[in-house]
Amino acid sequence: MLSASARLIRLLSLFQAQRAWTGAALAARLEITERTLRRDVDRLRTLGYTVDSTSGVAGGYRLGAGTALPPLLLEDEEAIAVALGLGNPAGGAGDIENASMRALAKLEQLMPQRLRRRLDRVRAAVVPLTRGKTEVRLKAVTLFAEACTDRLQLRFDYRDHHATATARTVEPHRVVQSAERWYLLAWDTAREDWRTFRLDRIVEPVPTGARFTPRRLPLGDVAAYMTQALRVSPFLHHARVVVHAPVQALQAHLGWVGGVPEAIDGGASTRIATGANSLDALAVWLGCLGHDFEIESPAELIEHIAVVAARLGKVARRQQKKPGRLPLL
Repeated sequence: MLSASARLIRLLSLFQAQRAWTGAALAARLEITERTLRRDVDRLRTLGYTVDSTSGVAGGYRLGAGTALPPLLLEDEEAIAVALGLGNPAGGAGDIENASMRALAKLEQLMPQRLRRRLDRVRAAVVPLTRGKTEVRLKAVTLFAEACTDRLQLRFDYRDHHATATARTVEPHRVVQSAERWYLLAWDTAREDWRTFRLDRIVEPVPTGARFTPRRLPLGDVAAYMTQALRVSPFLHHARVVVHAPVQALQAHLGWVGGVPEAIDGGASTRIATGANSLDALAVWLGCLGHDFEIESPAELIEHIAVVAARLGKVARRQQKKPGRLPLL
C-alpha cells in the first residue's frame, strides 16, 4: 500500500487525468478505503487545493476551478525561488526571456491562491539591479520582502566591515539584488536616515510589532537611488551634507569621493550622500569645497572637523612664527 504522501501525489495525478470521480472509483484506483480517501482529500484541502465533493449514491469528488493543471508539488520556499528566478531571467531578452515568461505563467496557474498571494507580496518588494550567485537564503529574502509590503518595523543586529555588531531598528522599504549581493534598503530610526544593509550581515531579524507609514525615498526611484548609494556603501564612514551651491558648481569635487548629489532649494543647494574610509578624508574634502555647508550626519564628523581645523590652525600658526619663513596668505 502506498504511503500517505505517495497517495496524495497519485490522487493529484488522477484528478489531472479526469477532473470528476466517484468516491468508490478513486478508492479502488488508490487501493484504499473510502474513509481513507476522505482523509486524503481533506489533507489536499489543508494544503490549499480546492476539491469539491457531493454526497449520495452518485456522489464523488471534483477538482475545483483554477486547478485544472497538475497542482504544484513544491515546498512554498521552492516555489517562490523558482518564480522569482523565472521573473528575472539572466539573459534579459530574446528567447530565454520569452521562455521564462511562458514558464512563469504556467507555474502561477499551478499555485494555490495562498501561495500566489505570498509570491505577489515578495515580488512587489524585490528590485533586481543585476543578477549573480548569492549565499543569502531565500527564507531571509522572503522575510524582509514581506516586512516591506506589510510595513512591519524590524529589529536586528548588523555586522560591519570589522564584524562588529550594532543593534538596529528599521523601517524596511525594498529588497534589492545587485550582482552577488542582496541588500535591504530601509530607514534607520535611531540614525534618522536611509541605510542599505547587506542581508548576509544581518543577524536574527525580528518584527517589533510596530507598523509604519512609508517615507519618501530620495531620488524617488529605488533602482536609481541604490545604484548611487552602492557607490559609497563599501566605505567605513558615511555622511550626508548640504552644500550651499548648485550641483554644477561641485562637479569637480564629486570625483574625489563617492557621492550622491541631490539638488534642493530649487537648485540653489545640494544634498550629498557620500562616504570614505576615514573621517579625516571627509573633513579634508569638505574643507576644499569652497562653499558653506551643513553636516546632517553623522555627529562625529562635526566633532572631527573641529579637531582637524584645530590641527591645521596650529600648524599654520607655528609656520608663521618661524624666522625666515614667508607668512602664509
